[in-house]
Amino acid sequence: MALRATAALVAGLSLILPLLPAPALAQAQQEWFVPGGGQQRPPQAQRPARPAPAPARPPARPAGPNPAPLAAGEPPPAAVIGIVDVPEVQRVSSAFNGVREEIERRRQRLNDDLQREQGRWREEQQALANQRATLSADQLRERERGLQDRITDAQRIFRERNRAIEQTAQAALQEIEQALAVVLRQVATSRGVNLVLPRPLVIFNEAPFDLTDEVAQQLNRVLRTVTLPAEGATPAAAAAPATPPAAPAAPARRN
Repeated sequence: MALRATAALVAGLSLILPLLPAPALAQAQQEWFVPGGGQQRPPQAQRPARPAPAPARPPARPAGPNPAPLAAGEPPPAAVIGIVDVPEVQRVSSAFNGVREEIERRRQRLNDDLQREQGRWREEQQALANQRATLSADQLRERERGLQDRITDAQRIFRERNRAIEQTAQAALQEIEQALAVVLRQVATSRGVNLVLPRPLVIFNEAPFDLTDEVAQQLNRVLRTVTLPAEGATPAAAAAPATPPAAPAAPARRN
């Protein structure tokens, strides 16, 4: 019975290594959109001899890191729209492609190591089956228990390696997202844009509205690569602080 349990444990070993998940840039885009004004209704046609002058539209506010809130009763600024295709920016980003390729290599090495370990476990399992007639019941149980313990430890190690790869990937993608957010705001500010929309939400637009190429080129200039920690090292984003914050100084005593 113990030998059968060992065989089932060996046969059931597998790690699910998903492909590199699409970065959370699409979800983080909302942080980069500066709310603009809603659509205004066109003034109705009038027939006076001298049409009344149209009210002056408020000037567009430049995009900034912390735009001031509107005062009570103040109309929103005129919308100056830009469009960005984030998946296209990722496709041409050298930093994003470098991270994706390295994470895929690490996952492939992990999968290769797992396959080799499974082969060793099957060989040891077969050897125990062949020695069943020459070993006492106690010896057979002891060897089977030792094999099960090694398999359990190996499973834990493979899970930890897989988790470390995922943490490394997420930390690298967060670094790319932060750089992209800065670049997107800089490009929008240089164009006087105060409202950025993702391309999938836009049915039709003229080329001058599209900021994708400029954003992609600027991102490749400011972030060519992302330095990943060595395999087995804890990513900086998940590591605990090296030293606790210093305690506040005690107030001076008065004489």
